[in-house]
Amino acid sequence: MSTWIKRALIVLVVAFALFYLFTRPEDAAAAVRGFFNGFASIGRFFTALADGW
Repeated sequence: MSTWIKRALIVLVVAFALFYLFTRPEDAAAAVRGFFNGFASIGRFFTALADGW
């Protein structure tokens, strides 16, 4: 892909994220919480594996 296409895609993704953040802040916060809860779940999974279930 050429450089200008990559740059345009990045600008579009950032613009969409900002639009979503300012128009629906509660939903954006819930999405971020869900994203980090996924990491917590992965951590709990590996802890359970290390502890031998």
